[in-house]
Amino acid sequence: MDKIMKPDLRIYPDPEALNRAAAEEIAHLARVAVAERGLVTVALSGGRTPCRLYRLLAAEYRDGIPWPQMHLFWGDERYVPPTDPQSNYCLARESLLDRVPIPVEYVHPMPTHFPNAEDAARDYEATLRAYFAGSGPTFDLILLGMGAEGHTASLFPGSPALAEHEHWVVAAQAPAQPPLRLSLTLPAINRARNAVFLISGSEKVKAVQSILKNTGQAATRYPAALVHPQERLIWFVDRDALGSATNK
Repeated sequence: MDKIMKPDLRIYPDPEALNRAAAEEIAHLARVAVAERGLVTVALSGGRTPCRLYRLLAAEYRDGIPWPQMHLFWGDERYVPPTDPQSNYCLARESLLDRVPIPVEYVHPMPTHFPNAEDAARDYEATLRAYFAGSGPTFDLILLGMGAEGHTASLFPGSPALAEHEHWVVAAQAPAQPPLRLSLTLPAINRARNAVFLISGSEKVKAVQSILKNTGQAATRYPAALVHPQERLIWFVDRDALGSATNK
């Protein structure tokens, strides 16, 4: 059975305060990683939730982050061209990558040009295996979000990908548009040193409260409850998402 890690729960009055606090933490973790290992590896979240965070990192926190020593990967991707507005890479490029001095060769987007997503998943897994020298991905930080039904990355409740124990990247179907995705698996996600969740919005109250009150039971319903990184699991949560739960 996987270890259970209680989140370091950090509560904020609104999404703006949440994103600023998360930017501070990400900048700190990046500096620590570079000081200790000479570089920092980060897996970015998809969707629109992190857009404000990316813009903060590229503006107010730009000078406090060691961009030239940062390698960027992705936790998941919609299977659309990289110029498509639905692309996670496209969002990150417009809100972050085009605004910071990160070497282009240090940016490792998930490929979506293969005729089928299974080939793309194998290709990205090969990229990870090559970068991490066969030991499995060990991101210094993986940035994650959580949907109202408890999904994270593109790991949705009931997905066969949740039972994957060997592969680090899979093609996955999502009950959302576009349905075809690429996603890191739990074995890859849980090798990260630090996992940071951004969780906001009242539609997530049920999942948040269930995971906080009973992680073991919640793990059967909410994929986000299965994230247990190597060192620290940090939840940045706004009060709308927390509901009546308290930090105990």
